[in-house]
Amino acid sequence: MLHRLFQALGADRRGALTVEVAFAMLVLSGLLMSGIEITRYVLLNQKIERASSSVADLVARAEVLAEADLADIFVASNFVVEPFDIAGQGRVIISSISVSGGAPAEVNWQRSFGAGSGSSTFGSEDGAATLPSGFSLNNGESAIAVEAFYDFVPMFAPETIAATQIYRYSVLRPRFGSLTSVSP
Repeated sequence: MLHRLFQALGADRRGALTVEVAFAMLVLSGLLMSGIEITRYVLLNQKIERASSSVADLVARAEVLAEADLADIFVASNFVVEPFDIAGQGRVIISSISVSGGAPAEVNWQRSFGAGSGSSTFGSEDGAATLPSGFSLNNGESAIAVEAFYDFVPMFAPETIAATQIYRYSVLRPRFGSLTSVSP
């Protein structure tokens, strides 16, 4: 009797398509979620790169800088990274670096924006500066270094891309002045 029941169930083809579609939907939804995560990650990398270069360009164009100017530039960085929230999950650090009197490079001032993690790899304010390899400053020269961080956390598929910190930096020389100080 039990044997006949199994034969009858094995011969019955009703619902086979439903089962096949259910299995296919699992695979397709997994591919869709992974594709979304990879796309978010690539887009965020591009936006963080753009934020660091745009902020560095805006600061380097200034003849003089005030705290209010820097606040406006930080707001602009938030627009560059939209739809991502750099104020909540990221951080932008602007540093002015110079060499004077034959001393090693020094960080003149540093300002940051955002609640994300990340600390400057160029050094801290009023301390010695660490310059990227291949970049040097001569006596009397200065540079603006902008670092952008973002704490990336996957939305759907943590198996595809692990949570990581995205980091990009840009270094530009000021165009119209040394920018070694910020006025109040």
